[in-house]
Amino acid sequence: MKQIGRLHVITDFTFQQKHSHTELAMMAIQGGADSIQFRQKHGSLRDLLASAHAVQLVCSSNNIPFIVNDRVDIAQAVHADGVHLGQVDMPASLARAILGPDFIIGITTPDSSLASKAFSDGADYVGFGPVYPTKSKSNPIGVQGIEGLAKFCNTAKLPVIAIAGITAERSVEVMKAGAYGVAVMTAVSLAKNPTMEVQRFSEVVCRQ
Repeated sequence: MKQIGRLHVITDFTFQQKHSHTELAMMAIQGGADSIQFRQKHGSLRDLLASAHAVQLVCSSNNIPFIVNDRVDIAQAVHADGVHLGQVDMPASLARAILGPDFIIGITTPDSSLASKAFSDGADYVGFGPVYPTKSKSNPIGVQGIEGLAKFCNTAKLPVIAIAGITAERSVEVMKAGAYGVAVMTAVSLAKNPTMEVQRFSEVVCRQ
């Protein structure tokens, strides 16, 4: 049975360079994260493969699902557990055909019609947002808000992972709105103590 995490911590080496992807993954797991997502938009393929493989080893040794953002090729090459795709990335149906039935596939879906398509295309969960304003995307779509999240969760056929601008404090109302879990990046990577910050999220998100 596929292990869909509730607290997805996304590694980051764009908004900070204090911690490597591997170090962030280790601290997140120590704090209680039950899913790690590798996200790196730039760099050579060899560098990305090396970084992703190092994170995969950390996740594998801790029995934590490892998901690669955007890149089906990297996910397949490093034997990741899953891939998270945006609307401009490889279609979920094609990713499923390439990766097989046991691979976790998540899709970013900003509206209910796209969520229905993700379901029919074989996705395992959907990411919905931005719930709050975020600076981690260069061209984000309009903020959906808690009401938008609640409405989306009410109709979604797949687990909903809320994304964008989510803090430990905000995660309380996010979960009350019906989200299955949250995906966080800079709230953790820019924290003074990433492990402790993940613990704060875990106390809310993982005790459902």
